[in-house]
Formats: sequence, structure tokens, C-alpha cells
Amino acid sequence: MGDQREIRLTAQVLLALVVAISDGDTITVRPDGGEQLKVRVAEIDAPESRQPFGAASKRSLSDLCFNVRAEIHPQKTDRYGRTVARVTCRGEDASAHQVRSGMAWVFDRYVTDRTLYGLQDDARAAGRGLWGEPKPVPPWEWRKNR
Repeated sequence: MGDQREIRLTAQVLLALVVAISDGDTITVRPDGGEQLKVRVAEIDAPESRQPFGAASKRSLSDLCFNVRAEIHPQKTDRYGRTVARVTCRGEDASAHQVRSGMAWVFDRYVTDRTLYGLQDDARAAGRGLWGEPKPVPPWEWRKNR
């Protein structure tokens, strides 16, 4: 059944209210007439909660998406059971927003939208967000060292 659900998820766009922000790359949504769904914002990796810029990254995603009706474009289900999706809030792509703001890294391992690299390069050059730090540590390295 997992495969059928994944295929069905990728075939539709969900309109849902964003009811919670867990961190800079994870939200909880409530589709009309449906159960709450945890969504991992695709193609990015944001600082962990206890990592430098973790709180700022969460706030950035919250400012864009919290209590807003979002378009959820599901791609797959991850190993934690979350729906991985591109998310659009207020007409803006959340992945691009977080990267452009310097609040997330492009997640090399999973990226398919190569334009995110240009946004990351611009944020780094401008010293926005985490790029203002001398040596920001990507979340995947931070997690590995914990």
C-alpha cells in the first residue's frame, strides 16, 4: 500500500492550511476535510532547532506559511512517514524562500531544481542569514556529529 499512496500523492496538488511549523523545513498542514499531514519541504535542509540559525530559520518559514492556505505538491514519502513536497505559500515557493533568505542549504542529495543553487550562491555572496557566519555547518554534518 505504501507504494500506491506515494504514487497517488505525486499525482495531485493539495490545498491545505498550515497549522504548525516544526523547524525551517518541516510543516504540518490540514487539508480541507482531511487529517493533519506532516510535510517536509523538498530539496532543502534547514538548521536543526538547537543549531545556530535554527530558530531564525523556523521563524522565516513561519512568517511565510503559518496560518496560510498553502499549495502542497507532493513528491514522495520519506523514511519518517512525512510527505516530501514543494510548498507554495502566499504565491512563493517555500524552498526558494528559505534558500534565498540564507535560512537553509540546498540539499545536494535530493535536489532536482538546479535554480536553487543560484539563490544559495546569491545569499552566500550577500552574507544573508547563516551565510553571515564565518563557517556555517550544514545540518547533515551537525547531525552526524551529534
